[in-house]
Amino acid sequence: MKGQEWYQADDVAKEYDDKRFSRGGQLIDSREKNAVLEAIMPVEDRKVLEIACGTGRFTLMLAHQGADVVGLDISAAMLQQGRQKTRNVDIAGTIEFLRGDAGRLPFPDDHFDTVIAIRFFHLANDPEAFLREMRRVSRDQIVFDTFNRFSARSVYNWALPMGSRLYSKSEVAVLLAKTDLTLADVEDDFLLPYGLYRSIPNAFASPLRKLDESASGLPIMDYLASVSYWNAHVR
Repeated sequence: MKGQEWYQADDVAKEYDDKRFSRGGQLIDSREKNAVLEAIMPVEDRKVLEIACGTGRFTLMLAHQGADVVGLDISAAMLQQGRQKTRNVDIAGTIEFLRGDAGRLPFPDDHFDTVIAIRFFHLANDPEAFLREMRRVSRDQIVFDTFNRFSARSVYNWALPMGSRLYSKSEVAVLLAKTDLTLADVEDDFLLPYGLYRSIPNAFASPLRKLDESASGLPIMDYLASVSYWNAHVR
């Protein structure tokens, strides 16, 4: 995985949520959470693995909804932030944070109903191998996102501390076919880059987001959207 050393630093983990999901980044956080919930509802009693769970944004959200969730991440510092969020919090389901490698998942075949990986595939050195491993431990569903090759992100991708692997739709279609997954749905979003949203206050970001959403039904989103949310099922 790209940027492992940077990602595992204590100071990065402590500032991670504030830097990415405050200010206009709140709009990104809300959209990503809605994408996950829409893909896997109903959540209650569902057995879910989140790969690259980071500080537990989705792990905690799904546990609150009644799922039994395992959050796996390579960074001990990120996992510690996630565990702190669960202290003195009532949760409808169950939650466990586990340090591990997404390339060698420590679970038997077909162990989970759903496996999700958000903000992960842009870091994968071997996306097919990672997707195949996700497929191995899921008996039903895989949910993930990709950053897209022809989006605004390509302009500043070189400057990001962890870099990014950018994908075309056809590349993802090939990955799904190779790993025996059937596409159920894909949603494209964000003509404007994430970096812009994170750099401005929410009061300024909200009108821009409305313009972004107004383009959601246009054909241009198939080609220029920054991110795609993929919902696939095991064959």
